[in-house]
Amino acid sequence: MTVPKTHILIVDDEPQIRKFLRTTLTSHDYQVSEAEKIADALKLLTTHPPDLMLLDLGLPDGDGLDVIKELRGWSQLPVIVLSARGQEHDKVAALELGADDYLTKPFGAAELLARIGVALRHSRAGNQPQPSVFESAGLRVDIANRQVTVDGQEVHLTPTEYKLLCTMVKYAGKVVTHGQLLRDVWGKHSSEQGHYLRIYMQHVRQKLGDDALNPKFLITETGIGYRLKVP
Repeated sequence: MTVPKTHILIVDDEPQIRKFLRTTLTSHDYQVSEAEKIADALKLLTTHPPDLMLLDLGLPDGDGLDVIKELRGWSQLPVIVLSARGQEHDKVAALELGADDYLTKPFGAAELLARIGVALRHSRAGNQPQPSVFESAGLRVDIANRQVTVDGQEVHLTPTEYKLLCTMVKYAGKVVTHGQLLRDVWGKHSSEQGHYLRIYMQHVRQKLGDDALNPKFLITETGIGYRLKVP
């Protein structure tokens, strides 16, 4: 029985970028569809649904952010934003609307393929019952028993530190914005409490023995949020 190829939709109006993406993806056994405009992308999303979408933000007939906003009304399809916009607020806006990841142009094939792999694994895991134990690079978070260990040694976290780590585990592999972490850990009206997040994240890192400059577990996405590494 032939296993169907993973289908990726490319939404970008630059022919050179589409060619690079098409060549890279097909050479790694992905099936590819392409759209240059939002209207074409929305049609393909409904008539020929992909397994993942690579989305440029600057499109001829509108803003890619609008695609994410509309898509999240009815689908949890993994979305990786590809953008020449380097501004942090554009990245934050895309992630807050529900994008799974972003890459700033120009980017390399290896990084693109790695990000696609993580997004697909996270999406497939999301369709399964949430595992009660997370393990990566010596870090073990046993959610059912509220136990955290690093290389077999138990780590004692405060309730807030533990909730912060569990939130990162929930979105492992994805960029989690400052705003999302604040809402999930401290509540809906905590947007002005960003300094608490930095302090608590520093405490969690110290207790895990994680170096912010050379992290094994928690990666800082400068000005945007954090990402928990996955195996």
